[in-house]
Amino acid sequence: MTVPPLTAASLKIVVVGHVDHGKSTMIGRLLYETGALNGKQVALLKESSERRGMPTEWSFALDALQAERDQAVTIDTTQLRLATKTRQVAVIDAPGHREFLRNMISGAAAADAALLVIDAHEGVQEQTRRHAYLLRLLGIDQVAVVINKMDIVDFSETRFRDLSTQAIGCLGDLAIDVRDIIPISARHGDNITCASVRMGWYGGPTVLEVLDRLRSKSRPVERPLRLPVQDIYKFDERRIVAGRIEAGTLRVGDTLLFSPSNTKVRVSSIETWQAPSGVAAHAGQSVGVTLDQPIFAERGHIASHEEAAPALTNIFGATVFWLGVRPLTVGRSYRLKLATREADVIVQKIKCIIDTGTLSGAAGDVLERDSVAEIVLRSAELLAVDDRRIGGPTSRFVLIEDFNTVGGGLISMEGYPDERRALTAHASNVTPTAHEIACEDRAIRNGHRGGVLWFTGLSGAGKSTLAIRVERQLFQHGYAVYALDGDNVRLGLNANLGFSPEDRTENIRRVGEMAALFADAGLVCITSFISPYQTDRDRARAAARKQFHEVYVKADLVVCEQRDPKGLYKRARRGEIPNFTGISAPYEPPSVPELTVETDKMDVEACVAKIVDYVERHFRLRDRSPV
Repeated sequence: MTVPPLTAASLKIVVVGHVDHGKSTMIGRLLYETGALNGKQVALLKESSERRGMPTEWSFALDALQAERDQAVTIDTTQLRLATKTRQVAVIDAPGHREFLRNMISGAAAADAALLVIDAHEGVQEQTRRHAYLLRLLGIDQVAVVINKMDIVDFSETRFRDLSTQAIGCLGDLAIDVRDIIPISARHGDNITCASVRMGWYGGPTVLEVLDRLRSKSRPVERPLRLPVQDIYKFDERRIVAGRIEAGTLRVGDTLLFSPSNTKVRVSSIETWQAPSGVAAHAGQSVGVTLDQPIFAERGHIASHEEAAPALTNIFGATVFWLGVRPLTVGRSYRLKLATREADVIVQKIKCIIDTGTLSGAAGDVLERDSVAEIVLRSAELLAVDDRRIGGPTSRFVLIEDFNTVGGGLISMEGYPDERRALTAHASNVTPTAHEIACEDRAIRNGHRGGVLWFTGLSGAGKSTLAIRVERQLFQHGYAVYALDGDNVRLGLNANLGFSPEDRTENIRRVGEMAALFADAGLVCITSFISPYQTDRDRARAAARKQFHEVYVKADLVVCEQRDPKGLYKRARRGEIPNFTGISAPYEPPSVPELTVETDKMDVEACVAKIVDYVERHFRLRDRSPV
């Protein structure tokens, strides 16, 4: 039977389940009964089975590797195609054995939906739960359950009902939509393409009919444009940016935004291999693009439309499945591959380790092989990424160690800012004013150097209290000093900003620039802001340069919640305040602050004295005495 090419109405379905539960047998039987196997293939299949002294083994239709036939286990993923009454279907057979989970993940990543196969005799196993969790991890939220080997349990309706309850409970905990549950005997063909006379008590669809019920995901062409740069070529006078369009549509005349350089250019032409130039290209096509002006672009950059660009970040959350022999640990560096980009990343935090059996999370700093965790990754450079909800190659990655793939995961930007706005300059024709008063002259006049004391810490740690006390004491010591408080700044300068990750970044960017101006004017500027992201504090440091001094006002989250001077933690725990630092949004403690004061271990007076002493030692001119 000739199967038409896959179309927009096609379905990609992955078949998963515990080893020996009969996935490959079911697919082989399905291919046979839909005519996807020709006469020669059927003859070879039966001959191969007879040679091994067994009944017709339908799984041999899929097992491309000799090792699989000899061991009766699927090692690699296999993709085959068949046709239902209404659509073409690509069926992906994924291995069930624990040792081949990485192949199962690669097979499932491209699927629209899944068939989860459960042995009627053995029932739901640990590997069944693990595969179900991985389906959720990969964004597959619609699953049909197949209870196989019903012949072993005498086609018992009671057994089927019991296993159906188990399956619904298992998948329901993962928020996976169970579309149908079908009892089958793959070896004998019951309920594969025709209703079984031996299970008259079942009135639902066959496996073939279920394939018509499952919905396809939105096709890549319907998503925002993503063109990862593969390479740059020069032909004659043309400079061609080459890559494969992973999502969306590209047209001549489009304005492209390249990330992470944040450069905009127009498309002059679209070149395709051994074909005339076109006016448009779509997801799945490999193209070369010429631009209306030369820009810096290299392998790993992402071209998109400006109105639907990927996020720019050097820190993000991720759900990762670990495959390495050596465990993943906090502080270890790995090579990250994201589309065509490669970058070094460090594991900043393991937020929780997921028990795929109970779906509970536990704290830990080590992730063992074949385990799943929510982690935080940081890179030294900005990366163009998409949140897992958007999907595509820019939302998933693999981790490499010693040239081996050791993990894979999906990106979560929840609670982390898109840095693009903070990097985008909107002003033009601006020339900085050169002052005629040198910083040294201001310092001599004041008796101290200007600078920024940047207080950072959780809400309730005591930043504002210390800032006001330190401001008063420094003033009494003759310093030109001013304290900027988060709430006061938001009442005026930043009154138009909310508390989204992006608005928080813009809030700190503005404060950092303003504090740098205060310092340049010769004042000691004390800033009292949570400033939860290290990247934002680094940007403030860059604005003030050597005049920046980071002060970590440190207190345990439990202590901060107990203090809760404004009742914010209680409201955040009730879900009334979204993106609240320490509860529903992350806080990144300074890695190497100039000064740390532990307000949960020291009283206010001791903390103030420590900060004032630091200022006296680093800001006071040596040849001047305090006033």
